[in-house]
Amino acid sequence: MKLRDIYTKAIETGIENDPRGRDIVLKYLERSKKDFDELKPDERELFDQESFQNPYSDSRILYGTGDEEIKSILVGIDIEVGEILLADNLRSKGRRVDLLLSHHPEGRAYANLYTVMQMQSDILNRFGVPINIAEGLMDVRIKEVERKLMPVNHARAVDAARLLGIPFLCLHTPADNMVASYLQRLFDEKKPYLLSDVLDILKNIPEYKSAGTNSVSPKIILGSKNRKAGKIFVDMTGGTEGAKDIFESLTTGGVSTIVAMHISEDHRKEAEKNHLNVIVAGHISSDTIGLNLLIDEISKDDSLEILGCSGFNRFSRSESTRNRA
Repeated sequence: MKLRDIYTKAIETGIENDPRGRDIVLKYLERSKKDFDELKPDERELFDQESFQNPYSDSRILYGTGDEEIKSILVGIDIEVGEILLADNLRSKGRRVDLLLSHHPEGRAYANLYTVMQMQSDILNRFGVPINIAEGLMDVRIKEVERKLMPVNHARAVDAARLLGIPFLCLHTPADNMVASYLQRLFDEKKPYLLSDVLDILKNIPEYKSAGTNSVSPKIILGSKNRKAGKIFVDMTGGTEGAKDIFESLTTGGVSTIVAMHISEDHRKEAEKNHLNVIVAGHISSDTIGLNLLIDEISKDDSLEILGCSGFNRFSRSESTRNRA
């Protein structure tokens, strides 16, 4: 496959699995084009025109023309300078590595991570939070994250890939959309009654089962096994952790249990004040599910060789793999 085809397929799949729904995503793309048209000619040069087709600013081809032929990919949750040197070392020993694929963003995709957080407002609205409250609280949090990202040296890993001549791609929100939608559908279908039932569902998923062998199984952070799960909100996409003041509105909207990748101590305290149950499914294992589901869609015939590193382990759900087993 061409690098450009992998990238395009990943973005299309991310849109199809966006928790906001396709219609809202298309409105965002239309808005991006309108924003560009309203700019003065001298302001258009720095505008990110990829946003006309790709609503996820944290997912980009970081190095490469897009025309490269890809047969083997080194995939990691994080691809930083160490992993890039690993790829170069593997190549020197005769192992083919055509592409570096990181889940977490680097370069300009990392610098623009905060813009993806806008999608959280629409997701929260679908779970009963009035849109004006969601947008108001998220605006404050988005500006906070933007300020934190401003001094970061975003270019280190991209520079290393460029100097070694290895194409580099990051897919963040498309993969997070995959795991969020996958788990939300699973809970909506199975309707777990108790928090223990939620844990049982999670622990039977291969990536979480594997994480358990490294002592990072899904865990109840707030609540207990015998508490009722009620309405479950899978909070796993939208850039990074949202506004900590949102929990009161989620409770008012009928949410009883949050299943998240991770939760900060400040957010945990606010959730506790509002009597929410919280299950932390696991950060790296949840990211791994998202990437695996995305790779399944990109390479349905398993034609791509996947080398896992940096916390990523390949679990294929494709028919061809199951038929070979």
